[in-house]
Amino acid sequence: MLNETTHISISQASEELNVSLDTIRRWEKKGLIKAHRGANGHRYFHAKELAQLKAKTNGKGDVGYKVLKSRKKSPYRVIELFAGCGGLALGLENAGLNCEMLVEIDKKAAETLKTNRPKWKVIADDIAKVDFTGVQADVVAGGFPCQAFSYAGKRMGFEDTRGTLFFEFARTIKEVQPKVVLGENVKGLERHDGGRTIATMLNVLDELGYDAEYRILRSQYFDVPQKRERLVIIGIRKDLKRPIAYPKEKNYTVSIGEALRGVPKSEGQTYTPGKKKIMDLIPPGGYWRDLPDQIQRTFMGASYFLGGGKTGMARRLSWDEPSLTLTCNPAQKQTERCHPKETRPLQVREYARIQSFPDSWVFTGSTASQYKQIGNAVPVNLGYHIGKALISMLDDEYDSKALVVLERKLL
Repeated sequence: MLNETTHISISQASEELNVSLDTIRRWEKKGLIKAHRGANGHRYFHAKELAQLKAKTNGKGDVGYKVLKSRKKSPYRVIELFAGCGGLALGLENAGLNCEMLVEIDKKAAETLKTNRPKWKVIADDIAKVDFTGVQADVVAGGFPCQAFSYAGKRMGFEDTRGTLFFEFARTIKEVQPKVVLGENVKGLERHDGGRTIATMLNVLDELGYDAEYRILRSQYFDVPQKRERLVIIGIRKDLKRPIAYPKEKNYTVSIGEALRGVPKSEGQTYTPGKKKIMDLIPPGGYWRDLPDQIQRTFMGASYFLGGGKTGMARRLSWDEPSLTLTCNPAQKQTERCHPKETRPLQVREYARIQSFPDSWVFTGSTASQYKQIGNAVPVNLGYHIGKALISMLDDEYDSKALVVLERKLL
C-alpha cells in the first residue's frame, strides 16, 4: 500500500493506482503532478500526491479553495512599484506585511487600489516622477515590465539600465535601502536576450549591496487554481548576513471546479453566434483538434498548416484541473478561456476567483479594463506564500518545512 512518504516509479504508480502510464504522463505534462529525478536520472512521483490527484479526478479529492490570510501581522512595511490592481499587494498584506506606498501609472488600476484600500497611499503617476528620498520601508517590491538593455561597450551595471523601468526599480532600492527586495516578471525573462537581461538585473542588485537570486514559481502549487509561472527575484541586503528563502511547492493543486463553486454572477464577454456554434463542439479540456477536420480548416485558416500545438485556440477549460494562464482577453482566438460547461468566455468574477482575489475585491473601469487588470495581476495566494517567505527572512527565522532556504553567497 502507498503511504505519505513513499516515492515510486511511474510503473509502480500505474500498478498501485490502477491508471495507465499515459495517464500519469498526461498528468505530469499538464502540471498536475511533479516528477522528481532520482540519482539514477529516472523519474519518481510522490505517492500521496498521485493518490490525491486520482481522488480529485474521481470527484472525491478536493483540497478546498480559499483566499489565504494570516492572523498575525508583522511590523514590516512594503513599497510596491507597478502595483497594478493589487494582486501582489493584497497577497503580501494577507501574509502579514503592511503596504506603505503603491505606485501605479494606469488610472483604472490605481482607482481599483484606492477603492478597495482607502488607507493605502496610492500614487497614480509615472514612476520616474516619484522621489523616494527619505522614504523608509523594509521591502521594495515590483513587477517591472521587461525591457532590453544595450550592451555595446558597457559593463552591464546600474547606469546601463537607464531609460528602462528596471532602472526605476533599482533607483527606488538605491534611495530607500530596504532590507529585502522582491522583483516579479514573466517566466520568459529567464531566457530574454540569451539570459543577459536577468544577469544584468542580478549584477545591478549586487552593485546596490544585495545578495539576490531568482526562481521560477509555479502558481498551481501555491493554492492558485491556475497554471501560471512567474519569475521571482528575491534579494537581501548583504550587511544582514541572512539567507534567501522561497516558498516550497505544495503537493496538491486546486481545480477550477473547486474555485468556481458559488462564484457570483458578473459581467463578461460573449461569443458571436458563429463562434458559439463552433465552441459548442469542444468538450471540457478540449481544443480545436477536437473539431471535425473541415471545421478545423475553416476555423484555423492558414494556421491549420503551421507547426506547433496551438493548444490555446478554441480551448475549453476542464472542471478537474487548474485553469490555463489567464490572459487579458478570454475570448481571443489564440488564448481561448471558455467555461468548462457553459459555452461562453469566463466572466470577470470567475477570472478573479482563478487569480485568488476575494469576491469583495472590486475592479473599476470597463469590462475590458477589468479583464486586463485581473489578467496582468500576480495571483493573490502566490503573493501570500512569497510574503510569508519574506517575513521569515526579516525575522531571521526559517521553517524548512515551508521554505526552500538558499545558502548565502560567500563574500
